[in-house]
This record gives sequence, structure tokens and C-alpha cells, in this order.
Amino acid sequence: MWDAWKSAWWAALAAWVLPAFAAAADAQFDISVIDASPGVTEEAVTSGALDAQFKPFTLREVRARGLPFWLKLVAKQDIPADAAPALIAHKGRHFDVQPYSARDGRVTPLHLIAELPQFRASHDAVFVLPDGLKAGERVYVHVEGRGRGSEELAFSAAPLRATLAEGTEHTRMIVLTFGALMVMALASLLLWFVLSDRLFILYSALISLQALYIAYFTGQGFDWPFMSAALPLSSYAWNVPAALSGAAACLFIREIAELRLYSPRVYHVFKWLAVTFVVLAFANVLQVVGLGAVVAIVGNLIFVGSAAFTLIVAFLAWRRGNNASGWFLLAWGLLEAVTIATAIRLITRDADASWLLFYGLPVSMISASVLIALGVADRLRGQRLALTEAERRAQTDPLTGVLNRRALVERLELACARARARGLPIGLLFIDLDHFKEINDSYGHAAGDACLGAIIAPIQEELRQSDVIGRYGGEEFVVVLSSASSSSAHTIAERIRARVAGIRVEGFGEPIRLTCSIGVAASDTLGVWGEHLLARADAAVYDAKRAGRNCVQMAMPRAA
Repeated sequence: MWDAWKSAWWAALAAWVLPAFAAAADAQFDISVIDASPGVTEEAVTSGALDAQFKPFTLREVRARGLPFWLKLVAKQDIPADAAPALIAHKGRHFDVQPYSARDGRVTPLHLIAELPQFRASHDAVFVLPDGLKAGERVYVHVEGRGRGSEELAFSAAPLRATLAEGTEHTRMIVLTFGALMVMALASLLLWFVLSDRLFILYSALISLQALYIAYFTGQGFDWPFMSAALPLSSYAWNVPAALSGAAACLFIREIAELRLYSPRVYHVFKWLAVTFVVLAFANVLQVVGLGAVVAIVGNLIFVGSAAFTLIVAFLAWRRGNNASGWFLLAWGLLEAVTIATAIRLITRDADASWLLFYGLPVSMISASVLIALGVADRLRGQRLALTEAERRAQTDPLTGVLNRRALVERLELACARARARGLPIGLLFIDLDHFKEINDSYGHAAGDACLGAIIAPIQEELRQSDVIGRYGGEEFVVVLSSASSSSAHTIAERIRARVAGIRVEGFGEPIRLTCSIGVAASDTLGVWGEHLLARADAAVYDAKRAGRNCVQMAMPRAA
């Protein structure tokens, strides 16, 4: 929603900002106008013969008459030639201007040296003033409007070298910003093809629309290949992307804040807000029938209202624990701070306004896009952790925290496949608590559960990181010993048996003493793997039971 809110500020302040530019620029000249009606020839104007007929200049009044016109610019102060000055016409692109210097009885047409893009489909036409101007000297400018565009026309003088350098820097900054935003949008689009998460496609749409907005609103895009085709669209070129970015932002925030899960009503509100923004984008065509002001007012109200609503929703989502929404809040706050500061500087005619327009705003856009990308990454991280936790719960026994039977068998098969590929043995321990039914009958099932949980830590202390333990069922546990021969498996089994025999479970009357019987099977002596190895260990534990319990029994090879 940050781009939408920003667009609302620019649209609302345009009527105040642009006159501020004109007043600042025209302060160097007294400007008057005469219509280029029949008889008002170039020679008559530039000779000074018609000077008495020039009247105070108001662009709106002149444009209402629909005729070409001449302007007379009278320098209020000296513009020395040693500074290599230039006359700069800040104008809409649809204005054709040709200035003439009238000095010492000589009339010289000024040569156009560059056209530097500016905000709102305007540009600065830069003309060389080779001889400078003295206070009171005149420059006559022929102006003709061709079609429609940004209704701006103001004049200033500035050093040519500094003007061109500044224009180059502005162009470089916007090109870098546009490129960075489009690269991020493209990367997100490619990730969407791989991961199929709609958040990526929404992010890509949002950032690419933001890139189009900054390119056209700064005027740079109108000079680029292919994108220059949008020049006849004028303000539509940035108003439509701004409105569509509002729609994308509505769909984006409801996904990143997980509103479908936590607030279905607000989720549907954002859907209708997105539809409203799409309608607003197409409503720009109503400017043709004179309803542009109405569309602007309605659009501003929608932008501001939806931006405030989005802020509240994102804040509440962040308070709920949605970190991704917190990243969105940071991005939103950064862009709005820069936008408001820029608007204030423009209204107060601050010299830093240009710096904020061409540097502060683009940098804040890129920074906000990065912050939002971090929010998307945080959302994916949360999903991955949730999936990992779900997988863990699906694979573990809720009472003891070790693997359940299905996961245990899967791990056994993987361990056997890996061991056979490497030519290593596998050892298997089948552990069965002795007299467990009597414990449940005498002390209760809660005591039995406590006994099951009590033996896990002592068993794990005898295992390596590569070994696996799981609950096979009831009071039966299986341990998979990687790279363990029959002798080493027997040794580990004996240590486990001794540890279990030392356990005392308290809290249910007299301390409960535990023992276990263990069956050991190893692939190096039995020549079997997987569930066959498990069956041999199961049989061995029954031999241990018959041998008096609290002992370890090895599974022996069967006679051929």
C-alpha cells in the first residue's frame, strides 16, 4: 500500500507544488505574453516593435485561447557569460519552444543542447546563452502547444555544466532504481514458478508496478526505448500503475498477514478494496469528459483511507506475532516519512526538494522493497518451521518424544541401505521393560507412562549421534546402531540394561524399580537386513525373557 499512499500525496499536492516551481524559476525574469495572431510575425516580435502590446503572463489564460504565443523574458539581474549560462525552459513535453536572444540590435536563435526529463511528464529544455544577459535585456520565446500534456511552463537560467551534470545524475539514479526494482520483481516471479506461493506473484506485481510508477512519474521512462510509447498517455502512465499497485498491495497484505486464517472478514474487505483500485485505474479515462477532478478527489480518499486501514491491520497482525507484517510496517513507515518530507519541502520551496525527489524517494522505494522481501522470507521461514514441526509430530511418539513405529521402520530401512552401500554392519537392540503390566495394574497407567518416559534419557546417554531410538509399541523400544558389529552392539546393550536397572521412579508410593530385557541382532553375524533383522532381535528378546529377564540375549545364526 506504500506506493498507493505516496501517489495520493503527489496527486493531492500537485496543484500547490507546481506553482511553487514556476514562481521559483520565473523569479529571474519578468515575463509577459502576446498571442501569435496574424500580423504578429517573428521579425515584428524580436525587433521589439510589439513590446508595448505584451501583457502579464498567465499560462492558463493563454492556453484557454488555444493559439500559439510569444513570451518576452526580461532579465531582472545580470547573467554573466563567463559562467557558461543556459536558459532552461521547464515545460510540458507537448510545448514546442524556440527562444531568441535580442541584444545590441541583433536577434540570435538559441540552440537546444539537451532535454532533461522531469516529474509529471515534463522536461527541461536547455538552451545555450553564449553571451549571457544583462539586467533589462530581453529573450523572446515562441511557444506552440501540440496536443495534451503537463501544463507547465517556467524559465530560469543556470550554469550549463552544472545543469547537464545534475540531469545526468538524476537519470542515473532513476535508471538504477528502476533496474533494481525490476530485478527484484523478476526474481520473485522466478521463485513463484518454483515454489508456487502466490505471495511471490503478488510481490512481483507490486514491485514492477512501483518501478513503472517511478519511471514515468519522474519523466525518465518517456525517453526510454519501448516505454516512450506511453508518452501520449501523459498522467495515465503513472496514475494507472499507482492504482493497480494499490490493488496488488491489498492482495499482498492480506496474504502476508494471513488474514484468511485469523480474520476472514478483513480478508474479504481487502478483496473489495483491490477491486475498487482496479476500477479506479480505469476511471482515469473520465478525464476525457471533464471528470478528472472528481476521479482525483475520490482516488485520494480511497488511497488515504485504505492506507490507514492497512496500517492498522498490519500493526495488529504484527502484535499477534506475525513478524512478516512487522517488516511491512517498517517499509510503509520509511516510504511515508520520505514522501511527507518531500511534500513539505516542495510546498515550502526548500532547495532540498529536488534532492529528495531524485534521491530520497528512489532510495526509500528500494529500501522498502528489500524490507518487504525480508517479510516474505520471514513468512516462508515460519511456514518451513511449521512444516518441520508438523513432520516432527508425525514422526514422534507423543509420550516419550522418540520416533514412532512407522518413522522407526523408515529410518531402519534407510540405515540398512546406507550401510550395505558402504559395506558396514548394522546393530539392532530390541528393548522390553520387564513386568510392565504389573506396574500399570499396581500403580496405575500414569505411573506406567512415567516409567516409559524415565528410561529414554538413560538409553540416549549410551547412544551416538548417528544412532536412532524409537518406540515400537507398548513398552517395547528399538535402537538402531549404525556401523555396529555384534560385539559392540552387545556391549552397548549391557550398558543400557545396567542404566535402566538403576532407575527409580518416584511419586507413586514406593519407588518403582525398573529392569529390561534386550534382544540384540547384528547384520555381520546374521546376514540379514531391515525388518528381517528386526524380527531376529524381537525373537532374541523373548529368549531373554525366558532366561529370567533383566538380561541381554544375542540372536544367533540359524543352522543351514
